[in-house]
Amino acid sequence: MELYRNYLGLGIAGNFALHLDQAGEAEDFKDVITEDEAAPKGMFPFYLPCDNEVAPKQLSVNPFSSTTIRLPNATENVQAEPEVAIVCEMEYKDGKIAAIKPTHFCAYNDCSIRRKGAKKISEKKNWGAHTKGIAELHIPIDKYTIGGIKDSYRIVSFLKRDDEVYQYGEDVELNGYSYLYEKLLEWMKNQINTQQDSGPLEPILEYIKACNYPKKAVISIGATRYTRFGETNFLKQGDEIFVVLYHKERDDLTSVGACVEAGLFKPDMSVLHQEVIL
Repeated sequence: MELYRNYLGLGIAGNFALHLDQAGEAEDFKDVITEDEAAPKGMFPFYLPCDNEVAPKQLSVNPFSSTTIRLPNATENVQAEPEVAIVCEMEYKDGKIAAIKPTHFCAYNDCSIRRKGAKKISEKKNWGAHTKGIAELHIPIDKYTIGGIKDSYRIVSFLKRDDEVYQYGEDVELNGYSYLYEKLLEWMKNQINTQQDSGPLEPILEYIKACNYPKKAVISIGATRYTRFGETNFLKQGDEIFVVLYHKERDDLTSVGACVEAGLFKPDMSVLHQEVIL
């Protein structure tokens, strides 16, 4: 999607309880020490809007799509990762992040290869075009704090396979994230400014500098938990993934499921619908 060509793409690992265990990635972070036991494990780049010698070349490929997910091949295990993305304005001072200002949020798919032995998180996150999912409808943020519009939304996901619809991710409130709002923004700013090249993590600030300090970013704030079906089923050609953010006072799991079955959604829903291709 050309709209995001100049956006920085970053993700957060371990910001929703038990997801890393379900994804089989908890072992990757066993040596990552955090001051707060509930804190995310770190951040990772999935798209860098520049081609340079500092960062892995593959990360310069624009991965965003609102319609398709392209599998790397027919043999690798790939899972959708339903989550929320925040679209942000980035401010810098003296070569570091000075402020991260969210303007919108939307449904997102941090699609990932379950590849054992990968040295860095980013190796499993961007394998080319059409490998990340972002909904076309972005919901404006009135205030990124408790009491804002984001409090009113829930997220749930489904997979359609052979004309059958299965719930793929749990139906949860967005407030279920471990870190959110001001606490999350402060953590991200500090993490980007201080994260080193260590274990599965990478020196993101060095990458940002090499890209001449992008002014905007898409930040996926952490994958939610899978249902049993989502945890045990990898994506296949022909599958359809639905990630839905819906207003909890206007809809519920039953009504959202009916929308998925009918293929018709309400205008206040941020919906990501992607077909899996090879």
